[in-house]
Amino acid sequence: MYESPHFVKTESYGGPSRKRRANTELTRHQKGIMLVSLQRRSEEDTVTGKVWVLLIVLLLGAGMVSAQESAAVQTSSNLSAAPASFMLDNVQHIWQGWNNCGPATLTMGLTYFGVEANQYPAAQWLKPNSEDKNVSPWQMVEYVNTQVPGTTRALVRYGGTLDGLKALVSNGFPVLIEAGYDPESDDQGWMGHYLLIRGYDDERSVMITHDSFLGPNREYSYDYIDRFWRHFNRVYIVLYDLSRQDEVMALLGPDADEQQNYRNALEAARQEAIANPEDPFAWFNMGTNFIALGMANEAAVAYDQARNVGGGLPWRMLWYQFGPFEAYYAVGRYQDMIQLAQANLNDGGGQYVEETFYYAGLARAAMGETERAIENLNQALWFNPNFSPARAALAEVQNM
Repeated sequence: MYESPHFVKTESYGGPSRKRRANTELTRHQKGIMLVSLQRRSEEDTVTGKVWVLLIVLLLGAGMVSAQESAAVQTSSNLSAAPASFMLDNVQHIWQGWNNCGPATLTMGLTYFGVEANQYPAAQWLKPNSEDKNVSPWQMVEYVNTQVPGTTRALVRYGGTLDGLKALVSNGFPVLIEAGYDPESDDQGWMGHYLLIRGYDDERSVMITHDSFLGPNREYSYDYIDRFWRHFNRVYIVLYDLSRQDEVMALLGPDADEQQNYRNALEAARQEAIANPEDPFAWFNMGTNFIALGMANEAAVAYDQARNVGGGLPWRMLWYQFGPFEAYYAVGRYQDMIQLAQANLNDGGGQYVEETFYYAGLARAAMGETERAIENLNQALWFNPNFSPARAALAEVQNM
């Protein structure tokens, strides 16, 4: 386990960058070998996993389908009210700084509410270390709700739809989405990237976005948005004034309830896994929704499947999404957590993700390695003093 108190300088990818640095990372082939080695389990585990997979796919359907159908019925009237095209005014574009697509995109959305078009106040709170590769949606929501003066608020939901985005934006609510980014012309490979949804045009089937990397009013086809949005469980962040909270909840319909939202997102992912059992993103999204619903055993199996089907997951996946750590922690697979953290540290970039050290610390504490756990948690806080889960975990470990 890498536990040096200092970081080695390597190339960073916190979303696309407008700079290029010397590439000191492992090759894709080397990373593929490393991930495959982590994915191989015993024959007994494989058989057990297949049984669980069948149970997940075949037995969960009835309850989830009814929930999804109910949600569709209840929200249809809201979504049908969206006009055929719309453009949100008074939203300024910001070119992102180094590794700064999250804070830059969030600030773009906040300019609609009169916030200055300066990405760095958000960056200083969300990622005090400029090399930090990831800002999670929950962190951006926390920033808006606790650090932005006034009555601007934010919420996060999952399993979004294009119609849902159109309904929110056309009613005057800026929406951020997190999606995969992997252009064929770019040799950097897959990574995560935030987009601000500014508008849409049904006639041309395009979403109009402010893209902090590629520019203002950037148009993406509906197919493109959904194809890459699903890489992040179709997560979306809604910005709104507190005085309009009831309007937002009405537009969300059943998804206003967080648990129902996860159930609906789970059903969408399950249907995609049925349609294509070799789709790693469908299984990963199932795991994400399972763990959010407190179904840790099912989540662990879904994540195992995601890591083994269809060529596995992008090697940067655990820079941005940490559900496998949560699931394995909940079911006691601490050594698997250590292996995943080690893979992150060895890929030439994961040492710039505080969650890598945080989850290693949780695993070490659960294994009785208190001193190493404290070192890992301190490393997470050294990197980002505002990362509240590490602070809470450190206090708990120190009081053990």
